[in-house]
Amino acid sequence: QLQASGGGLVQAGGSLRLSCAASGRTFSSYVMGWFRQAPGKEREFVAAISRSGGSPSYVDSVKGRFTVSRDNSKNTVYLQMNSLKPEDTAVYYCAAAAANSEILSPRYGSRSVYDYWGQGTLVTVSS
Repeated sequence: QLQASGGGLVQAGGSLRLSCAASGRTFSSYVMGWFRQAPGKEREFVAAISRSGGSPSYVDSVKGRFTVSRDNSKNTVYLQMNSLKPEDTAVYYCAAAAANSEILSPRYGSRSVYDYWGQGTLVTVSS
């Protein structure tokens, strides 16, 4: 089970940190991803992080502004979002994909590879 939190209303240029807490004892066996869905749009990939926390990947639109990290001792993955823009407004979802490798292949940008999803947390960025 995944529980996302940390969303809210923030002005453009501001920051938020999202958290996603996972239950279970095999958290470190999963690649963790963040996706977002804006109103009227499809859910899109934002970021992913490998099992040990290395090799993060990002969609181009958030590179240099967002940072994904994880703490396997706390079964938690984070998404630090800085320099937020109105176009970042969306419901943000965390997701977990079982993985048997440290390699973060491009396929983790696809929703279909993820096994578990959190409930989503709303981020609203005002202009």
